[in-house]
Amino acid sequence: MASTVTPPPDVEGPPVYDRSAIDRAYRLHRARRFARIARRRETRRARLRFWVVLAALLLGLLVLAVTIWGEVEQLFGL
Repeated sequence: MASTVTPPPDVEGPPVYDRSAIDRAYRLHRARRFARIARRRETRRARLRFWVVLAALLLGLLVLAVTIWGEVEQLFGL
């Protein structure tokens, strides 16, 4: 058989806050914010590394092409 539900007692006064729970929530949100900022910073650095490596490869390709072109001109007398 079902038992009757007793209503919670009326408590007079302000609610009691768990200070450690508030501190844990604060630390959690702060850690999430720092993680989001760090992720954004790492993404920017990765993009910069990509473009620097791409530019270095293109520069190397250009130097190689000019060197080969000079050797071809010298070999065939163009």
